[in-house]
Amino acid sequence: MRPWETFEVVVIGGGHAGIEAAHAAARIGCETALVTMDVRAIGRMSCNPAIGGIGKGQIVREIDALGGVMGKLADATGIQFRLLNRKKGPAVWSPRCQSDKARYAEAAQRLILSTPRLTVIEGVADELLVDGDRIVGVRLQDGRVLGARAVVIASGTFMNGLIHIGLETQPAGRIGEPPAVGLPESLRRLGFEMGRLKTGTPPRLLRESVRYDVLEVQEGDPDPVFFSFDTTSVTLPQTVCWITYTNPEVHEIIRNNLHVAPMYCGRIRGIGPRYCPSIEDKVVRFADKTHHQLFLEPEGLDPDAWIYINGLSTSLPREIQEEIVHRIRGLEDAVIVRYAYAVEYDFVLPHQLKHTLETKRIEGLFHAGQVNGTTGYEEAAGQGLVAGINAALKVRRRPPLVLSRHESYIGIMIDDLVTKGVEDPYRMFTSRAELRLLLRIDNADLRLSEYGYRIGLLPEERWERVQQKRARLRRAIEFMNTCRPGPCLKPEQTHPVPLKGHETLAVLLKRPEMTLDRLLEAYDVPEIAGLAYEERYSMELEIKYEGYIRRQLQELERMKKRLDLRIPPDFPVDRVPGLRKEIVEKLQKYRPETLADALRIQGVTPAAVVLLSYYIDRWQRTGRVTS
Repeated sequence: MRPWETFEVVVIGGGHAGIEAAHAAARIGCETALVTMDVRAIGRMSCNPAIGGIGKGQIVREIDALGGVMGKLADATGIQFRLLNRKKGPAVWSPRCQSDKARYAEAAQRLILSTPRLTVIEGVADELLVDGDRIVGVRLQDGRVLGARAVVIASGTFMNGLIHIGLETQPAGRIGEPPAVGLPESLRRLGFEMGRLKTGTPPRLLRESVRYDVLEVQEGDPDPVFFSFDTTSVTLPQTVCWITYTNPEVHEIIRNNLHVAPMYCGRIRGIGPRYCPSIEDKVVRFADKTHHQLFLEPEGLDPDAWIYINGLSTSLPREIQEEIVHRIRGLEDAVIVRYAYAVEYDFVLPHQLKHTLETKRIEGLFHAGQVNGTTGYEEAAGQGLVAGINAALKVRRRPPLVLSRHESYIGIMIDDLVTKGVEDPYRMFTSRAELRLLLRIDNADLRLSEYGYRIGLLPEERWERVQQKRARLRRAIEFMNTCRPGPCLKPEQTHPVPLKGHETLAVLLKRPEMTLDRLLEAYDVPEIAGLAYEERYSMELEIKYEGYIRRQLQELERMKKRLDLRIPPDFPVDRVPGLRKEIVEKLQKYRPETLADALRIQGVTPAAVVLLSYYIDRWQRTGRVTS
């Protein structure tokens, strides 16, 4: 059949993965089509109106460093910014922002509709067209055919989507939006192994029906940490969120109604997200807990914007949801404007992908987002960017982009998906990174911007700024490593800490009690004072944690060399300090013979393998795991 229209790259889906994929492919120079059921749904936040979080914020920073758009969209529409994990080390600091849901989607639509070489087509992808083992196009449900040299599937939860509210079900990929039925069947006919997953969303409340006076207030940060390296200030007025809790009465209602909970009465076959469980799962799995924290988050600044109950995801019947909500402090008179629901959907097992996110079975076909078994806007966007880049590079016959797990969280995610697959919806955590101190939020541009510039996504001016930043940091660190405190002491100031000899400013800064701010109060260091705030922060971390970073690199090299290390049959993995319980359980279940075998087990991280290597050494030398 003669194509209705021909493109170089066709992207299926207008969610966060599809936005990044289509924008990247078009920016690289390919004539690109974005196929979506509804233009007004592009960039729609299906669940939580927020971007970032632990591990996720790192991904968004990396997307921005590569030339993607999620960070800019989030900054432009953020109504509360918070840096998470401040009480912990800088390796796990993660930015998060509450977003204005409507404004985020509007900004995404403006961006996509104004991108040169990008055409938006309303329709439903129904069939993948192949010639032998190569993709050649997509047939839409209405019969139109789009010819393509590369196709990116970013279908979200729409493939055979089925919504559950109690014992009621309705085919839908999102509430009020029909599922995609033909696409998953087309994938099956092409021989792809498919699975079934489940996710969920909590109730939304009428804003004025909440009693805010009895709730804990959660403020944003006065000094926001943004996602984009281009952002310098907030755009929208900032707001607060609120905190409340479940209680024993709520838990009793849930326990008494598990027989009408789809997850517990056999209605749902798909596996739900382990790290973002429904309230039913929390009550059952953590039966000793008397309460669970809930966050009340405004979905926007407008007076009619709803309130999202973060932490109360459920698929219980409507009347039970009413009963639960009205027994929570502050929500006694709350009006539910949208009931919570669970959605089941098909995905393609990701071990069938290359690290470029191209499928091994069909050349030119790429997958990104929940179709690969992940959950979360940020994970989807990171995959969408890589898939869109590689689809365009393939069309242009250029070398692909493959990100290493040792240089990016995006690389970790893709490596995990491709080599280990998924047992439940995959989400990113900082604990998945074995080199967390190297993969910080402040240096994402230094790590990845060269890729974005060479590919053609990052403008010349932005790349020049990165190079200037790198040079300033190098000069500042060299200065700190050579300059001694005495000559730099300001008039009428005393040394903030006793000097022990011929120390340099860098040695002084490494002391636990010393910070860069204290150092600059006492010493005149124009080479440092002239740095931007985030550059000072980067320099301080590089100096303070230089020993730890060097040790991590050494551990990585040892791990690479010793993956063939045998795990003694009597080695007590349950006594290894710092090894997560779920990893211990999997090691005990599968009993891998070598560290390489252990690393292939889904859920066993490279960081865990580093720990095992160290304690196996100790076990073999001393017969003990701990001293």
